[in-house]
Amino acid sequence: MELWIYITFAAALAQSLRFMLQKQLKSAGLSTAGATFARFVFAAPLVALIAMSYAWFSGQGLPKVSPVFFAYAIAGGTSQILATMCVVALFSLRNFAVGITFKKTEVLLSVLIGFVILGDAVTVPALIAIFIGLAGVLLLSDPPNATGRWHKRILNKAVALGLLSGLLFGFSGVFYRGASLSIAEGDTFYRATIAMMCVTAYQVLVMTAWLRWREAGEIGKVLVAWRKVALTGLASMIGTMCWFSAFTLQTAGYVNAVGQVELIFSIAIGAMVFGERITAREWQGLLLLTGSIVLLVLVV
Repeated sequence: MELWIYITFAAALAQSLRFMLQKQLKSAGLSTAGATFARFVFAAPLVALIAMSYAWFSGQGLPKVSPVFFAYAIAGGTSQILATMCVVALFSLRNFAVGITFKKTEVLLSVLIGFVILGDAVTVPALIAIFIGLAGVLLLSDPPNATGRWHKRILNKAVALGLLSGLLFGFSGVFYRGASLSIAEGDTFYRATIAMMCVTAYQVLVMTAWLRWREAGEIGKVLVAWRKVALTGLASMIGTMCWFSAFTLQTAGYVNAVGQVELIFSIAIGAMVFGERITAREWQGLLLLTGSIVLLVLVV
C-alpha cells in the first residue's frame, strides 16, 4: 500500500480517540463549544513547537505564503470548528459509532467539493466504492425502533447534524489540501505542519473569543479538566498532523474514503468504553462502509 494510506489509518485512529475523549468531556458537563475548544487549546502549542522545530532543524526555514494560503487556512479552520461542534452535539442523539458514521458523509461530499474547487479527479471504480459507502450511511440514518415511512424516519435532527458535519468536514479537507499545496517549497511534512500551525492558532483565537463572548466561564471549566483536555489535544495534534500529511500526498476524496476505517475503531470504542450495542441494521450499514474502504484501497 502507498504511504498516504498508512498515514490515513493513523489519522483515523487518533481521531477516534479524540472524539471518545470529547464525548466524555461533553458527558462531564462541558458545553458543545467547550468540548470542541478542548481539541484545539492544547494541540496548538504542540503543533507550533513541532512545526518550528522541524523547519529549523531541516534547514527549510519559514516559507513564503500567499494570500491564497491564508484564505484556504481560514476557510478550512472555520469549517472544521463548525463540523466538530455538529459531531459533539450528535453524540447526545445517537451512539458513538453511529455518530462517527454520520460524519463520514464527508467522503462523497469531499470528492465533489475537491472536483469543483481544486479540479481533483476521481476514477469510476473509486466512485463506485464511495457510493457503496453512501448506501451504508443511508441504512444508518434510520433510528433504531423507529416506525412510519422510511423517508420520514431518516429526516431527523441527528441526520441533519450528521450531514452538516460531513459537508463541513468535506470542505475543511479540501481547503486544507489547498493550503498545503499553495506552499511552493518544502517537503510534505514541512508543508503539512506549517499549514497546521497556522490553522490551529487561528482556531484557538476564534474559539477563545467565542467562548468569552457567548459562554462565560466555559474556558475555566475546560482548564479544570486539563488532564483529559491535554489528552484530547495530544490525540488531536497527532490526528491533524497525519490528516494534513495525507491531504498533501493524495486528493481529499480518496483520503476521506480510506479514513472510513475510523468506523471500525469507533465500534470497538463504543462497545468497550461506552458499553453501546449496535443493531442489526446498523451492522449492515457499517459492513457496507467497511466494504467500500477495502474496495477503495484496492482500486486506488
